[in-house]
Amino acid sequence: MILLDLMLPGLDGITLYKWLREMSFIAPILVLTSRDTTTDKIIGLDAGADDYLVKPFELEELAARIRAPISSFDDS
Repeated sequence: MILLDLMLPGLDGITLYKWLREMSFIAPILVLTSRDTTTDKIIGLDAGADDYLVKPFELEELAARIRAPISSFDDS
């Protein structure tokens, strides 16, 4: 699993995970970001993210979001 902030220095996170998907990278990608509009979320998920979590967040929620795709990824 990749935990990816969209606000990367010198590179947009969406561009990075679109590239990862084009390279057939199959591990789950969880976006962590302060971009909180519905449009931002839709763009992020449509671009290939498996989940989208807006900052600030509770650590318990992050842990649950990490567990869910990892368990389904391990089952495949």
